[in-house]
Amino acid sequence: MEPGKKPLYALIIDDIKRKIEVGRYIADQQIPTEMELAAQFGVSRITSKRALLELERSGYIYRKRGSGSFVKERAGDKEGLLGGTSGARQRIISLILPYMAANGHLDYIRGATEYSESQGYYLSIHCTDWSPEKEKELLTRLPKDGFSGIILYPISSIHNMEMLNLLYLDQYPLVTMDQYYDSIRVPSVCSDNFRGGYMAAHKLIQLGHRRIAFVSSIGIEYRSSVRDRYFGYCQALKDGGLPSGAELVITDFYRQVNADNKEAFYAEMIQKLLAKKATAIQAEHDELALDLLRACLASNIQVPEQVSIVGFDDEEASRHCDVPLATVLQNKYEIGRRAAQAVIDAVERRKPEERRMLVPIQLQERQSIGPYTCG
Repeated sequence: MEPGKKPLYALIIDDIKRKIEVGRYIADQQIPTEMELAAQFGVSRITSKRALLELERSGYIYRKRGSGSFVKERAGDKEGLLGGTSGARQRIISLILPYMAANGHLDYIRGATEYSESQGYYLSIHCTDWSPEKEKELLTRLPKDGFSGIILYPISSIHNMEMLNLLYLDQYPLVTMDQYYDSIRVPSVCSDNFRGGYMAAHKLIQLGHRRIAFVSSIGIEYRSSVRDRYFGYCQALKDGGLPSGAELVITDFYRQVNADNKEAFYAEMIQKLLAKKATAIQAEHDELALDLLRACLASNIQVPEQVSIVGFDDEEASRHCDVPLATVLQNKYEIGRRAAQAVIDAVERRKPEERRMLVPIQLQERQSIGPYTCG
């Protein structure tokens, strides 16, 4: 060992102490075994065993014969969830959302809250306001502040990948919901978006439509959820013997739309699609589908007689517009509940992580879709 460098067993001790002190490991939680620590740090089992013995001697852990090593409750841990510094936030899960809206996220929050509370945890809610920088700041700060784990609803599946990878490598309890990352093994809980995209397009094909447009305000690559919906749409067209023509796919225009030009923008889009002989439109989500539906009605284009429209989400407004919107229903309560379950399982090391968890969807047929009747 070079002068001034810590012995290997001391590095293991420092790592486990730090995780205990910030709440990554909580009282009575099992920590990695001698064998797991040896593999993790690339040392011999003699070295990892010595580290555990030193931690036991200093009062950080206790050992159960045949069971392993567990975090020992210390006096500072009894100061409560929000009091003191050591172990101050060790039973709080953080939910990071891109925006706060009761109609959009209430069911996610309710599902996560009810499961967390049933397990003796609290849920803290944070908002990124669609800012990648704020999302990164929260991903950096919350683990240091001692929160037990994070449920992240990402802004996109292309931002802050370096932060997520670092947290994953550090074995910090982290689960994403609504989206997933192909190249990072962070667990995720999502709707079965591919199946939803497929079901919507398949239904339109069953109704006789052969020119079905796909419209997304963001690029297909921006979010895994939208990408999967698009891939499902493409697969349904292929299975139905229909070409997936690029001229009927409109994406990545959100920067061009604002409150002042929205009505004219969507009216022009509808006219372009009709000129390309589209008879049905499958939209990325309900908000966009409703804008397109309103643009049709304002231009005296009959829905569904001239064009059928289907969305995704089953937002409250989709049920109460002039022509109720057909949509794909997501079980957001179940997504929130399963995300909380997954992150708490990771905190308490109850079972091996399941990387990709899909929640079933359902096609909700309403009056905005109907049989192809023109020409």
